[in-house]
Amino acid sequence: MKVGVLGSGLMGKEAARDLVWSEGVSTVGLADIDYERAKNVCDQLQSDKLIPYTVNASDEQALSDFMGRFDVIINALFYSFNEIVAKTAIKTGVHSIDLGGHIGHMTDKVLQLKEEAKAANVTIIPDLGVAPGMINILSGYGESKLDQLDSIKLYVGGIPLKPEPPLEYNHVFSMEGVFDHYTDSSLIVRNGVKQEIPSLSEVERIYFEKFGPLEAFHTSGGTSTLSLSYPDLHTLEYKTIRYPGHAEKFKLLVDLNLTNKDYEIKLNGQKVNPREVLLKVLDPIVDLKDKDDAVLLRVIVSGKKEHTPTTYEFEMITHKDRTNNVTAMARATANTISVVAQMIGNGTINKRGVYPPEQIVPGASYIQEMKQRGVMIQTVQNRKLNSQPES
Repeated sequence: MKVGVLGSGLMGKEAARDLVWSEGVSTVGLADIDYERAKNVCDQLQSDKLIPYTVNASDEQALSDFMGRFDVIINALFYSFNEIVAKTAIKTGVHSIDLGGHIGHMTDKVLQLKEEAKAANVTIIPDLGVAPGMINILSGYGESKLDQLDSIKLYVGGIPLKPEPPLEYNHVFSMEGVFDHYTDSSLIVRNGVKQEIPSLSEVERIYFEKFGPLEAFHTSGGTSTLSLSYPDLHTLEYKTIRYPGHAEKFKLLVDLNLTNKDYEIKLNGQKVNPREVLLKVLDPIVDLKDKDDAVLLRVIVSGKKEHTPTTYEFEMITHKDRTNNVTAMARATANTISVVAQMIGNGTINKRGVYPPEQIVPGASYIQEMKQRGVMIQTVQNRKLNSQPES
């Protein structure tokens, strides 16, 4: 199969790394608006399968010309390009997947293209990162094992192995995205009712092997499309994992309006957005640099199997790949999107249209493929959650 990758940033680079290592992939095109940047990544990965391209994703014709060369497209661009890439995939007759983007309802816009994609005989899957992405696939896998689905609880965190003050956190993706997840409200389902609650709220203790104690709290965007795929849920919650004390510190910044996109002040006769200032101040402080990180994940899916209360729990702890200097978050994210691209290309996934991951990606095959890449997802049936609310 031939796979095109849009974007030669960290996720695009690591997706390309996995693709060129995969036997079923014959050609990989890596596109960037800056040809030298794409070529530099290709030079680093040193594979005869890999070809650099120049593509301006805002130019629909150039985008179509590039995408038409391949069987499947991995969109590793900023989420604002997800809709145009999906529409171009449909016009060009090429399968396409992306890393998601619930800000500005971008994923909703992609999902609305379902009938057009089906008519064009293509498969489009948004939200293929870790959260959303991996958690959706595992939720769907758990649901497939149950006769009745009642509850989905999700816990995910990308954290440094050695936390440092003042925030005990180093960002593994856009700090601007972190601000959005902490500032916007969180969608949950409680007692069968959809509701929005403040992010950074309902902090609880949570433990992982060789980690702990840690804390988990609500953040926006994590429940993704799950409330739509499973409208009869009694409980749906997503919480972000951090070191203890992080939520309280960041809540102060939120309460002071320092993370609000729409808040401005006048300073020396000029309008200033405090959020932009804070981003500039924090970025060097929380930059991961060469430090080691880990991604912790727990997905708890509960319901009934043959009239008996049953719970499936999926857990992952992934560390940085020091050999290739790849962060844990990049390993988990890029391998996920590469694996699913290959599932479409080799026919493992053959439904046509637009589907969220939980509705289309086969969980057992996905877990096996990730295991081959050193990302180990453990499955446990009927284990109690090792966490408790804070008093």
